[in-house]
Amino acid sequence: MFKIVRREEMAEGTVILNEIEAPLIARKAEPGQFVILKANENGERIPLTMAETDPEKGTVTVIYMIVGKSTALFRDLKVGEGYQDVIGPLGKPTHLENVGKVVCVGGGTGVAVLHPITRGLKDVGNNVTCIIGARNKGLLILEDQMKAASHDLRVCTDDGSYGHHGFVTEVLKEVLENDKDIKLAVAIGPVPMMKFVSKMTKEYNVKTIVSLNPIMVDGTGMCGGCRVSVGGQTQFACVDGPEFDGHKVDYDELMNRLQAYCEDEKKCYDEYCTLENA
Repeated sequence: MFKIVRREEMAEGTVILNEIEAPLIARKAEPGQFVILKANENGERIPLTMAETDPEKGTVTVIYMIVGKSTALFRDLKVGEGYQDVIGPLGKPTHLENVGKVVCVGGGTGVAVLHPITRGLKDVGNNVTCIIGARNKGLLILEDQMKAASHDLRVCTDDGSYGHHGFVTEVLKEVLENDKDIKLAVAIGPVPMMKFVSKMTKEYNVKTIVSLNPIMVDGTGMCGGCRVSVGGQTQFACVDGPEFDGHKVDYDELMNRLQAYCEDEKKCYDEYCTLENA
């Protein structure tokens, strides 16, 4: 068992943070990599990118949104209880180098994935501007941590309840217009957000990295479930990614594939909630 040592409810209870004992993973993990978790014998294998690792404590931290039965099972685990399986670190780590000026853009729970990458880019000497967004103030996560990990933090909310009233792409356009020395953009969040960020950075000829979240099963490249089209070629997010050139990803295909099991996911979640409340 991989014991939960800290649990925190975020974003009005819709997002959960779990700090998990996994010393072997914590010692080896690097920014950008992920783990696959399973709550119990009958649970589903869920890939989650690590938001934090602490080699000294021997823990890894994951942050996830409750969207279906499997993440509801994760939510119901208490401190002192644990996951049956935590497998990792998986995927290729983020390539961190000093390129000068960098802009990092995160939306929703993508901010959790972006956090260690932003901090890593700052630690190697880059000047980092960070833009994070959510639908409203209550759904923002890790604002203080992102502020510490960057030199300049901009916050957006769709409804204007906090920070800039509008989308992250609006602030990104302002940043790119005012600073022609931006060398790299990193975008992590909902697929439409990454699509439009990449479309914008391409206009400004700024190299862009995105972290993709396709449906995944085994995490080793064997099943092919996490395939994505990048530059007209099939890639597997689990072993070739999860990070790819944002200007080459077929986002429309990715969005279509992500919708494949939405109805089944909702049905299972509703049935689980009914049984839980019976």
